Amino acid sequence: MPLRTPEQVRNYFAQSGVSIADWARARGFSVVLTRMVAAGQRKCLRGQSLQIAIALGMKR
Repeated sequence: MPLRTPEQVRNYFAQSGVSIADWARARGFSVVLTRMVAAGQRKCLRGQSLQIAIALGMKR
């Protein structure tokens, strides 16, 4: 399965009707950090940002 780009992640949330905040809270992630990862503003090399990127399909 190919990795998602930040644009594809934003489209996913727009089409699914689930907010980024609800998605993040349901998985125990920081809402602010999830927004930053989804926008492509983080490198996501370690820690929670990496976990978020993996859950969003942006990293393996």
